[in-house]
Amino acid sequence: MESAKKVAIVTGSATGIGAAVALRLAGKGVNVVINYSRSVGEAEATAEACRALGVEALLCRADVAADADCRAMAEAAIGRWGRIDYLVNNAGTTVFADHADLDAVQAEDFRRIYDVNVIGAYQMVRAVAAQMKRQGQGSVVNISSIAGLAGIGSSIAYAASKGALNTLTLSLARALAPEIRVNAVCPGLVKTRWLKQGLGDEKYERSVAANDSRTPLKSSSGPEEIAEPVVWLLEGAAHVTGELISVDAGMHLGFG
Repeated sequence: MESAKKVAIVTGSATGIGAAVALRLAGKGVNVVINYSRSVGEAEATAEACRALGVEALLCRADVAADADCRAMAEAAIGRWGRIDYLVNNAGTTVFADHADLDAVQAEDFRRIYDVNVIGAYQMVRAVAAQMKRQGQGSVVNISSIAGLAGIGSSIAYAASKGALNTLTLSLARALAPEIRVNAVCPGLVKTRWLKQGLGDEKYERSVAANDSRTPLKSSSGPEEIAEPVVWLLEGAAHVTGELISVDAGMHLGFG
């Protein structure tokens, strides 16, 4: 039976931006699929927090780099609720490496990063597209990065993958219209556990302080600041597709 409530799949939603998006959607009455690959405890906590807001939450362990996992996640949502209205491609990975050290990133690093950040997003869109088209509408938001616009970030491989994700967003927006809108949000520095673990405590604190002093809005984003425009693109931006929206406290204004 088809649910009266809308349904969203948010990949990589145990913690950070993905969890914030899932909670914001749940607060608006949307049933959510909480996806994780390793962080089962955090995923369960996020699912419970969504349920406390009065919606259903389905927990799905899946690696978006595996096409079978992507298809299984979509099938689980359809089997539970009979619909998929929103997809947020948030799952991502990186290696932290100095851009000037060309030996710091190897071919296998590129492959894994592209498998998750680019191919995984494509496979998830493919897994949900037929259902969204049957419904007559759907919306996809890819969580990209300012790294993909400016060639900065945790590593060259990561920046390149986000650039590819931006191009994928444009291609899919054309290919899936008019039923499905596809957009991307490009955050700047976001204060998450993921970034802190990657940089280490000292470098993380220095990076946040520098961002707070240099960006026009004198601020670093938290996951909630990214979730807000993501949800707007999903449910409120009926005439917006193929857009890459920077959500970075104005960081991109300094690149000139």
